[in-house]
Amino acid sequence: MDEQKALAGQIALVTGGGRGIGLAVARRLGSMGAKVAICGRDTSRLEESAAVLRDEGLAVLPVPADVAKADDVARLVSLIERSLGPLDIVVNNAGVGVFGPGQNATEEDWDRVLGTNLKGVFLVCRAVAPGLIQRRTGHIINISSLAGRSAFAGGAVYCASKWGLQGFSFCLAEDLRGYGIRVSVVCPGSVLTDFSPHAGKDGSKMLQPTDVAHAVAMLVTQAPQSFVSEIVMRPTQKP
Repeated sequence: MDEQKALAGQIALVTGGGRGIGLAVARRLGSMGAKVAICGRDTSRLEESAAVLRDEGLAVLPVPADVAKADDVARLVSLIERSLGPLDIVVNNAGVGVFGPGQNATEEDWDRVLGTNLKGVFLVCRAVAPGLIQRRTGHIINISSLAGRSAFAGGAVYCASKWGLQGFSFCLAEDLRGYGIRVSVVCPGSVLTDFSPHAGKDGSKMLQPTDVAHAVAMLVTQAPQSFVSEIVMRPTQKP
């Protein structure tokens, strides 16, 4: 199938779609023919990114929203369905990170990271699940991290959010697979974005946002009988 038409007629949501991995995913899905809604908390960045995607000929709807807030999520999904139509693809990419010794983390750090990285995914999945179940089809793709599979000094709060995301995603996949809905996680290593510091690393050897977007494109174009539940991504050389 021509990739430019692979997702024709489908509606996608990418959270955290104004920059980095989210923007790359939105661009890839849009280039495959989907109408894409992007959300984020930074309204100006969201509008700028939407303008760039529109200039590239892609259909995009920017919606300011904080996925850690249930009311924002409900409004987000309702607006997408009214403006574009029922969702087919949901990419939970919004994420924040706080790094440092776990014993020094504040309650605010914990609430901020877990609120976006884990509660936010739960709220979005809860909001979109009824429609996907009714249509008995769809993809939910949660952008996790190698931090959801391994531990490192200074990563206690962030790793907790991603380990939780892994468990939530795998269980939700079992809850929804009987309805024809696939829930997958993508676990990249260090990606060259402004998300977290990469001091001392060679950016040319790191994963790029487009690499993650490529993995998402593969997941949403699987054959009907195929279910890839997890993709683990590493650079070919350690940066």
